[in-house]
Amino acid sequence: PKRLAILELLREGEQCACMLMDRLGMGQSAVSYHMKILCESGIVASRQEGKWTYYWLDSSGSRAAAELLVRLTTPQAEVRT
Repeated sequence: PKRLAILELLREGEQCACMLMDRLGMGQSAVSYHMKILCESGIVASRQEGKWTYYWLDSSGSRAAAELLVRLTTPQAEVRT
């Protein structure tokens, strides 16, 4: 649920970690934990500016995730012998 809430906020555009912390009512370590997972998945990208990290939805990662979800949720055709 937290990562889905983060993705929903990132739909608005690039967000600073400080804004995510404030809007989600989460501490820095919790936001960092969830952002690490989202960045490793390729759905979210980041950049460092000063002491803050800024995050945004990565379109190529989002496309890959959507394609994977379709493959995982589409039944394979039955094999006939």
